[in-house]
Amino acid sequence: MTKRPWYSTALMYAALAGYLLFLGFPLLWLLSASFKTSSELNSLAVNLLPAVWEFGNYVTALERQSLITAAGNSFVVSVSTMVITVLLSMPMAYALARLKGKLRAAGTVWILTSQVFPSILIIIPLFLVLRTIQLNDTLLGLILVYVTFTMPFTLWMLQGYVAAIPRELEEAAEMDGAGRLTILRRVVLPLLAPGLVATAMFTFVSAWNEFFLALVLIQSPELYTLPIALRSFLGAEGQTELGPLAAGAILATIPSLIIFSILQKKLTGGMLAGAVKG
Repeated sequence: MTKRPWYSTALMYAALAGYLLFLGFPLLWLLSASFKTSSELNSLAVNLLPAVWEFGNYVTALERQSLITAAGNSFVVSVSTMVITVLLSMPMAYALARLKGKLRAAGTVWILTSQVFPSILIIIPLFLVLRTIQLNDTLLGLILVYVTFTMPFTLWMLQGYVAAIPRELEEAAEMDGAGRLTILRRVVLPLLAPGLVATAMFTFVSAWNEFFLALVLIQSPELYTLPIALRSFLGAEGQTELGPLAAGAILATIPSLIIFSILQKKLTGGMLAGAVKG
């Protein structure tokens, strides 16, 4: 085995450090801003560390009852969207990956076409449909909308994971007398675990961070999601509470980080289990 030159390794680590800095700098700046005073933030001083540490920003953010209520609403909506999307996507992705002929091509075209148009183009018809079925200004209506928007991409993700599972494993189980449901539960599902975890992470984060659809479809303040509730810190010019806003944004990222940390371990474990079973 040829030893890699030292400068090649140094360049690789430098590129990796630069990439991590590029990804992490916005979060570091937001964290720094959450501890700065309003006067320092309004002065637009380019200092990563606060001149005066203001811990009261977090107190102000947590004292907003609307923020806590909105966090609960976001959690309900995000978890519900994640569970429904994963449960519906799994059998549909399996069918798309294993089907042959025109039906599979039509399903693939539908998935790709649905991703072409931005949500702003159909927001008015969507609002009218929800109002007709009396689900406008409800968390259930918002969950159904999120499931509709996340489903095509999750189907596309899971379809690739299913296609990577060798058909020979299913054929061997079928020769042993296993039915289709048994094959799905005992052969396909364990190997599909990494894809399901990746889908769950994507769906949860997408629903947790979504702003535009919730802004249009939810009017009652008690039903606001967290991104909408953070608007309460945005006042008129010169009255925007930048410090509490940054603190609220930091608090809003914590659930996503927790979910990602938990599911990341399961994602790694699922990949290793799939490699052993494959």
